[in-house]
Parts: sequence; structure tokens; C-alpha cells
Amino acid sequence: EVQLVESGGGLVQPGGSLRLSCAASGFTFNNYGVSWVRKAPGKVLEWVSGITSGFRTTYADSVKGRFTISRDNAKNMVYLELNDLKTEDTAMYYCAQGSIRGQGTQVTVSS
Repeated sequence: EVQLVESGGGLVQPGGSLRLSCAASGFTFNNYGVSWVRKAPGKVLEWVSGITSGFRTTYADSVKGRFTISRDNAKNMVYLELNDLKTEDTAMYYCAQGSIRGQGTQVTVSS
């Protein structure tokens, strides 16, 4: 059974930083890409970033240059570093593999 467990969210001021973590299990982690998606209140689910099994990274235009995705295959972990956070980044952030998502971690950007 695929399991994804996110952590690292919190309340941060505009311009601040956070590092989200995703612990993956139940599949051959090294062979699969993983994505981060987010859901803000009143908005549709938004793809944020992805990393392939070959470590190729892609980003939504809204976060390009501010967010960095990475993975550690030895630990079955995926990370999302969020820098220069804006109020519009406030959302529940989910780690996703295919159609499977974790329970999410809340990021709130507010002064």
C-alpha cells in the first residue's frame, strides 16, 4: 500500500521560509516520480512541483525561483523548500505519487 506522510508546515510571515518533507513507503521509491500539489480555500487543486526518478525537476510558474524540490532515495524522502513565501502560497500542501496523496501539511503565510 502506497503511503505518503507530509510534515513541516506552519505559520510564517511573508518573505519567510519553510521546508516540507514527505516520507514515502509501499512502493519502489527509486523508480517513481513524486509531486507536490496544494489546495487553497475556495480554489482548485494546483500542481506545484515534481521530481522524476532521474531527479529532473519542474515547477509551476507561480513558484518558480522560490521553491525547490529534492529527493533522497536512501531515505525514501521528498522535500519542498519554500522561500520568499507570499500570502497567496497559503494552502494545504500534499505529496503525491500518481493518484495517491498524503494527508497534507498546512502552510499559512500571514503577518
